[in-house]
Amino acid sequence: MECRVLSIQSHVVRGYVGNKSATFPLQVLGFEVDSINSVQFSNHTGYAHWKGQVLTAEELNVLYEGIKLNNVNHYDYILTGYSRDISFLETVVDIIKELKKANPSLVYVCDPVMGDQGAMYVPENLLPVYKNKVVPLADILTPNQFEAELLTGRKINTEEDAIEVMDLLHKMGPETVVLTSTDLPSKQGDQFLVALGSQKISKVSDGTNTDQKICMDIPKVDAVFVGTGDLFAAMMLAWTHHHPKDLKTACEKTVSVMHHVIKRTITYANEMAGPGKRPTPAQLELRMVQSKADIENPAIVVEAKVLQKSSQ
Repeated sequence: MECRVLSIQSHVVRGYVGNKSATFPLQVLGFEVDSINSVQFSNHTGYAHWKGQVLTAEELNVLYEGIKLNNVNHYDYILTGYSRDISFLETVVDIIKELKKANPSLVYVCDPVMGDQGAMYVPENLLPVYKNKVVPLADILTPNQFEAELLTGRKINTEEDAIEVMDLLHKMGPETVVLTSTDLPSKQGDQFLVALGSQKISKVSDGTNTDQKICMDIPKVDAVFVGTGDLFAAMMLAWTHHHPKDLKTACEKTVSVMHHVIKRTITYANEMAGPGKRPTPAQLELRMVQSKADIENPAIVVEAKVLQKSSQ
């Protein structure tokens, strides 16, 4: 069965972020990807200079209308990431609602990009839109700790807090929630960061419920990468598609792809920068094409620990 994804994200001419980070890996894994570029920039904004255009809510609507008029608006998945405009985000919500009506089994993968490390990098008026309109439509949600705290109004200081926050997020809509990074201490030491995942599936047809919670210790890399969150969300889409009832395997494969891509990137960047020099943003662009084999068939380097599993 052909699987088609509508991905509404940023585009850069040079490098990997947004749609550039998501499209190639999804295509390599056999998905048809239709991209709407929310912005078109020369490069990501971590460089000294960047230029480009921003797609307005009206222009987004025009593109969608074109797809609709040709009756090719049938999708199996929707993927969204960074958005900094309230009317654009609300238009995305309208499109998702319409596509879900056309295909009730459509899966919406949402990375609610709002900020990190205690600071918001989108306007604050986007939070209620995410909370009240976007998250309730999402099936798979991939926030970091700060975004999960913003959405639930709860702080995460312990693993128990994290589990409670994921359960609160389930109540808001999504049946799969992955906290992509947290500040929780890893049992493996300070060279690791902790990610957690939770999947609650209720089948109305036979009344069964499955609940799985997992935890992962991910090796840290001392560099700032851009586009990794976009790659993470795309890989969660792909691997949950291949392992729909097995969050453990989907997360292991997702995190392992990330590890291979990042390792290849940092090795290359350090070589290019030379001894004792910090790599530039251009040198730290993800080595995506070079990682094709790892994306298709990742060697598992991080094992997920099952915290709880239950089915009724």
